[in-house]
Amino acid sequence: MDSKIYRLLRGTLLTFASSAAIALSAQVAIPLPFTPVPITLQTLVVLLSGALLGSRLGPLSVIVYIGLGMTGIPVFASGGAGLARLLGPTGGYLVGFAAASFVAGFLFENGFGKTLFGRTLAMLAASVLIYAFGLARLASFTGWDSVLSLGLYPFIAGDMLKIGLLTLLLPATQAVVQIRQKSL
Repeated sequence: MDSKIYRLLRGTLLTFASSAAIALSAQVAIPLPFTPVPITLQTLVVLLSGALLGSRLGPLSVIVYIGLGMTGIPVFASGGAGLARLLGPTGGYLVGFAAASFVAGFLFENGFGKTLFGRTLAMLAASVLIYAFGLARLASFTGWDSVLSLGLYPFIAGDMLKIGLLTLLLPATQAVVQIRQKSL
């Protein structure tokens, strides 16, 4: 098979597989009674897709995921869909996922994935973007006085756990992906 066609096919398959993984991780949603922002596994999958797929395919997989949700396919948290989710109080987090995946991919492409410290720093930097976009949008609904208690503080411990898992598991995950790439 021609190498350009192979790369295009492989990139397409990885992008759609990552989009599907993000959609599945969104269904693992724990609603909190005091905030419109649920706890999900999306951040873990979004950061993983950036680290593994890079600064082009990682964010592209998030954009495909958002596009699927905007067309009415129930891929957003708790089976949500439609433009209202993107324009609603949690829409900033969705946009932040694409930015975070790009940053994680970019940093990993530039050597941050080689050490535990580098991986941790890359995941923290990417997570800051999720929060920046998410909190900015949420604040337009709740006001700045309560945005941190509704959109940041309840999620810090869980996100630190996800980042810890990622930084420890990424070398093994990257090795598996590289083995699979060589066998294809």
